[in-house]
Amino acid sequence: MGYKRVSSIDQNPARQLEGVELDRTFTGDDAPLSVLLLQVLGAFAQFQRMVIREAQREGIAIAKRNVVYKGRKKALTTENVATVLQRISAGDYKAQIARDLGVSRKTLYQYLKVAA
Repeated sequence: MGYKRVSSIDQNPARQLEGVELDRTFTGDDAPLSVLLLQVLGAFAQFQRMVIREAQREGIAIAKRNVVYKGRKKALTTENVATVLQRISAGDYKAQIARDLGVSRKTLYQYLKVAA
């Protein structure tokens, strides 16, 4: 048994269970009560998350106006980036450099992209 939940107009219920073999699927009004309750709980959780995110955005905006919010601490300093560039030009592997600095390769590549 499966249940397809569509919360917005642009969602396609056909894709939700694509490739999954089911004896019966329910969408919307034809679903049994237990499935409808799950849908209500899911909708409530989605609404609650939206409210939390909005409150978070408001709090960050207020903190930025008061010059309290500085964002996340940078993973690499300007000196670290200069060292990275030197090591790359010396032939060191980027993966090893990232390990040595305690950052992911993705983070290292993001810094290199900005430095270029």
